[in-house]
Amino acid sequence: MSDAAKPATTPLNLAFLGLGVMGYPMAGHLARAGHRMTVYNRTDTKAEAWAKEHKGKSAKTPAEAAKGADIVLACVGNDDDLRSVVYGDNGAFAGMAKNSIFVDHTTASAEVAREIEAAGAKLGIGALDAPVSGGQAGAQNGKLTIMVGGTAATYAKAEAVMACYARAVTHMGESGAGQLTKMVNQICIAGLVQGLAEGLNFAMRAGLDAKRVVDVISKGAAQSWQMENRGSTMIDGKFDFGFAVDWMRKDLGICMAEAKRNGALLPATALVDQFYAHVQRRGGGRWDTSSLIHLLANV
Repeated sequence: MSDAAKPATTPLNLAFLGLGVMGYPMAGHLARAGHRMTVYNRTDTKAEAWAKEHKGKSAKTPAEAAKGADIVLACVGNDDDLRSVVYGDNGAFAGMAKNSIFVDHTTASAEVAREIEAAGAKLGIGALDAPVSGGQAGAQNGKLTIMVGGTAATYAKAEAVMACYARAVTHMGESGAGQLTKMVNQICIAGLVQGLAEGLNFAMRAGLDAKRVVDVISKGAAQSWQMENRGSTMIDGKFDFGFAVDWMRKDLGICMAEAKRNGALLPATALVDQFYAHVQRRGGGRWDTSSLIHLLANV
């Protein structure tokens, strides 16, 4: 699906597992699109608050949320969190019916994506790995980019639902391809943010008006989403905008583990990962990823 208008969707019974900074607004878009929603979150009060706000239902377990759902969607923290909401007597698969679909928006490993698809296939459940890019603002505004792995048939059944909170949804190939594409995204972002941090620090130390520099060079070849959305806040030393360093390190760890398997060299990524480790040691684990400039401005 391109950036065209979102297609109309037939109201479905949906479940959404995980109501963090991404999941909460994503589930909200589904409710506003007319879908019948049941939500689950580890903290019951958050699920209850969402249900009250959006006139949906909350459930005490993933299995309860998934019961009767045509599609179950999840957005949790990591591989272990994902397994905890999928498997077991209280997991989503225990409540899902044959021919239903599980869509995972977690940034996780390709390995767990393939594992879940295989487990689902034994139960007659389709599964898609569908990590997202666009951050909290993208989730709130319904402008996420979604990269999807799984069978074409399963993707076709779930595409319109995902489009409720996306500006672009793209099928990337078989199971795991969505997660692998997200790894490419994170590798590219790591290098971009480090380059931007170094450039802005250089500008300030050279006595230039850094914000004016950003205004000028963002109209040329150096332009990037990071520059346009984080340049000014980096200059101001403000780092409370979206995706946290702790989560970026988790993602880069997944990237480097996969690189060991496929033989890809990630020297710059490994270096930036260590820079983020320094930010964590300075107490910046919850700062957003643009905080790399803090290491340069406060040497």
